[in-house]
Amino acid sequence: MSETQITVLIADDHPIFRKGLRQIIETDSTLSIIAEVGDGEEALNNLRLLKPQVAVLDVDMPKRDGLAVLKSIKEENLPSSVILLTMYKEERFFNAALDAGVKGYVIKDSAVSEITNAIHAAAKGENFISPTLSTLLVKSLNRSESANNSSLNPLTSSEKRVLKLVGEAKTNKQIADELFISIRTVENHRSNICAKLNLEGKNALLTYALTNKTEI
Repeated sequence: MSETQITVLIADDHPIFRKGLRQIIETDSTLSIIAEVGDGEEALNNLRLLKPQVAVLDVDMPKRDGLAVLKSIKEENLPSSVILLTMYKEERFFNAALDAGVKGYVIKDSAVSEITNAIHAAAKGENFISPTLSTLLVKSLNRSESANNSSLNPLTSSEKRVLKLVGEAKTNKQIADELFISIRTVENHRSNICAKLNLEGKNALLTYALTNKTEI
């Protein structure tokens, strides 16, 4: 293996898709696949052991999904940059991936033409988003800019997202399911929001969220 090659791990539970992905990546002589696995648990074990520069992870995998593996990479301070492969073009999946620190977000339908460029970008610490998701990216940037100019500045992006869903009268379980987090994490976010915004009382958070819907 050349010293200039970028080391890559592939994780996807569909063998045929995984094989096709490998064939595409191997057409680039500067990329070297050092592991190919079929579930999230195996992916994380190989990431700990082999420490590839880039991990290409399917969002939907057995045992651990791509977002869960990404969060573990961040928590354990592993060196791999992550590209998520997905069939989803929904804003909530996209925002969850950005919040988790993903470097690349590639739609599977576009992987043939985009995956090598995404890997090179991620290896350099740059972001790569499938062009078909440009509308979602603009929405995300606009929302961040709007939030930065409001009274919600003390809140993190995750807390703002929780607050928005509170304003939609979602239960803690519904919020947890939509944001791919635990109910306990939702409860912690709600507590932190109340502390930062000086909200007291049983319905204070809901009242605030409803009153400030346009700013969230």
